[in-house]
Amino acid sequence: MFRATTLLVSAFAMSLAAAPVPAAAQQRPDEQNEARRDLRAGNVRSLRDIERRVLPTKPGMQYLGPEYDPSAMVYRLKFIRDGRVVFVDVDARTGQVMGESR
Repeated sequence: MFRATTLLVSAFAMSLAAAPVPAAAQQRPDEQNEARRDLRAGNVRSLRDIERRVLPTKPGMQYLGPEYDPSAMVYRLKFIRDGRVVFVDVDARTGQVMGESR
């Protein structure tokens, strides 16, 4: 019984390792690397600085996390409230909110 369970667990783990990774998950490390490069070069503000500025302006909203667009140098912060998702676009260079979309 123990051996059969071990074989099943091993087979399941191997199938997970062979499963394709979604494109969004593959882009995440590159996105983070671009943000780090731009921060080190002094081109953008840190994500922590951006979050310190924006999060207090969104009371009652749950913060889901950021995305970074290196070509536009824009952080997109994702929030949710009452089942509705709200994106806040922030200029990564200045920290100014550029707009919101629902």
